[in-house]
Amino acid sequence: AYWKEHGRGEKLMLSFHGIPQKNYDDGDPYPDECRHTAKLLAQALNLNEQEYIVSFQSQFGKAKWVTPSTQALFDQLPKQGVSKLDVFCPGFMADCLETMEEIAIMGREQFHAAGGKEYRYIPCLNDHPAWIQALTELVKNNLQGWQ
Repeated sequence: AYWKEHGRGEKLMLSFHGIPQKNYDDGDPYPDECRHTAKLLAQALNLNEQEYIVSFQSQFGKAKWVTPSTQALFDQLPKQGVSKLDVFCPGFMADCLETMEEIAIMGREQFHAAGGKEYRYIPCLNDHPAWIQALTELVKNNLQGWQ
């Protein structure tokens, strides 16, 4: 729906919240689950592997985090010829201050400073009627019998 209204960039970045690499090395499947979600989303959007990239945001501290870093890609993608970037955070149901500041605002500034021309943050589902209906169905189906 977003692309129908606003057009489409050259690449779609699917940015998930990151975790320390040690957590992944110790068996946390989260990064693999993110990559699987991204693959399913790309298939639903009829995207090939060159049309999207998976990344991980919100790294902090001195520990090594799973890669690729969303913030690093904001600098790298323009140098690789991507001038029009769409960014979506499928791990979030609603836009939050962290994502808006880090991805929608600072990400745009960083991408443009690196030479990118067009940057579009695709909003989360938020209060879209289709999402509210889906959430209602999930609650109804999963809370059967609860008082």
